[in-house]
Amino acid sequence: MEDKMINKDLKHRSLPLGKGEGGLGRKLFRWIKVIVLLYSAIGIALFYLQEKFLFHPTAIERTVPWQFDIPFKEVDLPMNDTDTVNLVQFFPKDSVRKGVVLYFHGNRGNIKRYVRFVNNFTKHGYEVWMGDFPGFGKSVGNRTEKILYEQATQLYKLALSKYAADSIVIYGKSLGTGIAAYTAAAGKAKRLILETPYYSIPSLYNCYAPIYPNSRMASYKIPTYEFLSGIRYPITIFHGTDDGVIPYRNASRLKEVLKVTDEFVTIEGGTHRNLNDYPLFKLKLDSLLLR
Repeated sequence: MEDKMINKDLKHRSLPLGKGEGGLGRKLFRWIKVIVLLYSAIGIALFYLQEKFLFHPTAIERTVPWQFDIPFKEVDLPMNDTDTVNLVQFFPKDSVRKGVVLYFHGNRGNIKRYVRFVNNFTKHGYEVWMGDFPGFGKSVGNRTEKILYEQATQLYKLALSKYAADSIVIYGKSLGTGIAAYTAAAGKAKRLILETPYYSIPSLYNCYAPIYPNSRMASYKIPTYEFLSGIRYPITIFHGTDDGVIPYRNASRLKEVLKVTDEFVTIEGGTHRNLNDYPLFKLKLDSLLLR
């Protein structure tokens, strides 16, 4: 009799299927599966699409002539049977040349997008040599981190065949800052100038997707910080506090590897694309090029 009463009481206390602990456990497990699948799907997409996130080239037909208002010369640098770097050499109006600026541009467009900055250097008597990355403009061939380094090295060697090392200024903008830093670390020059640089590509990815193992996922590493630590001549960095592409906090980490004599110039309110509009940027750049 007591056993029947106990069984009846247990039945009375039991909850419908799906509303007890077992049901909550199944719901929790389903949510965990959804989160894991979503995390994995986004991670896979980030891995396979990172080339598209990192590079935004505009290619043009190699038969189409460049047209610029500045005196220039177009040069093709064959790297091998398939890869060719298209280089444009811009010249100052004065026949007396102070040196050359090797300009490594950003991740969008091609040389035409950056030609508006050439006057910053030619007005001080510098030639400006600007080459496109593979797939940009008229440059053709494969594009990998190793290839970008190799092509930058060839450009530097070409400059060294015409100018002494102390007449070469290496300049990088945005994506090109890491390539410029590599080039500067591999050889001697008068000065390295970086505009809106990054600490490294994986660290930059961490600013946007910190929940992923970006150091392993990133096919491009470009460790700017490592290159800067080995440079013995002057380095100047420009970065804006309102940069929405390469956050200021990422670039400011480069201060850790700068020498006491190097400079990190902060442009208050500056964004990723408008530093050239700030008087402080222009005044400081002019002073560097006059030295």
